[in-house]
Amino acid sequence: MTGRRLVEKGAGSASRYARVALVVLVIGAFAALGSTALGGSTAGTGASARSAKSALISPARCKRNAAAGTINYISPFGYDAAATIMEVFMAEKLGYFKAMCLKVAFNASSFTAEQLVSSGRGQVTAIGSAADHILARAAGANLTAVATMGDTDPHAIYAQPKIKSLKDLENGSLGYHINVTPAAVAMLDKAGVDVSKVKMILLTSFDPTVVTRGQMDAAVGFVSNEPLQLKAAGTPFNEFRPGDQGIKGTYGVMQFNTTFYKKNRAAVGDFMRADLKALAYCIAHKATCVKYVSQLATDANQGAAFPYDRQFATWNFESKYVTGTKVGGYGVQTLGEWQTEYQEVLKYGKLAGLTDSNKVPPLASVLDTKLVAGLYHGKKLIWPGK
Repeated sequence: MTGRRLVEKGAGSASRYARVALVVLVIGAFAALGSTALGGSTAGTGASARSAKSALISPARCKRNAAAGTINYISPFGYDAAATIMEVFMAEKLGYFKAMCLKVAFNASSFTAEQLVSSGRGQVTAIGSAADHILARAAGANLTAVATMGDTDPHAIYAQPKIKSLKDLENGSLGYHINVTPAAVAMLDKAGVDVSKVKMILLTSFDPTVVTRGQMDAAVGFVSNEPLQLKAAGTPFNEFRPGDQGIKGTYGVMQFNTTFYKKNRAAVGDFMRADLKALAYCIAHKATCVKYVSQLATDANQGAAFPYDRQFATWNFESKYVTGTKVGGYGVQTLGEWQTEYQEVLKYGKLAGLTDSNKVPPLASVLDTKLVAGLYHGKKLIWPGK
């Protein structure tokens, strides 16, 4: 899917995460990243010291978390109103990180979030789905997934009205950004499409009307982005989603630098505790959270890319991925829910840009299924008292 500039969201959008979905093209460039890589937009970096007086945890635990140092969160898509992004900013705003004695810094202007975190110049970021994370790991990224926010694949193929079924794409064209996500290829395969008869076009524009104006027959995007924009404009089109064909998937994966995660696993757990508490807040207080991140965007000269009305529509839609499809507490992940996308990567990875499917690591090695699960009693997040 896409590697696009933030300012182009106002002109139409593609996948918010896919610019970092594959590090195949840039994994070797980590050493070239400058020391200013984390110098993008920041919000609420917090006090230089986190004292036990303001914390909700024991002095020993506070000292341990503070010893992890500054945790640099690199947003995969600016100030987007989406899980794994919006609630991180809100966790700082609401004082949840401070309560855990964590110092968190924010970069919301990087175009290489996953690469920065993999290289250790950042500690945490996010990706759109399990398949995206698996592809990155297969390419050599030093990342571990610690949380999955939903059990619905967020992708879609949106098409001209003349495309009544995916089979109609044979001898037609399909646009994509960076890679044709495995979920889209799985949809084509399940519909009996001969993929060799579909002309794949690498898109340079992020305007969804390149499809509806007839420049190509269809394109791969996110359900909450291009289709919502076309619907809001009253533009006729047809939409095909993985779920309509019984294809399972995931939404919103939080990733930590593996080296940092192994050294500071307990602090990572408390980071996620604060993050998930903020996520629950944003589900209950949608307008408050969307207004906050939209204002952050405006303050960072990204307001045109993240207007409030579109942001609210995005979160109103995507929050249902978290509340409507997820089993267990928010963010808890299992090998079972990742299994479908793991098999998709093995089967369709080459079409997504993976050069050697033999490099796909064992599924259990790419994610931690116990860390976030251990933050809950049943579905109730454990939040410490004074």
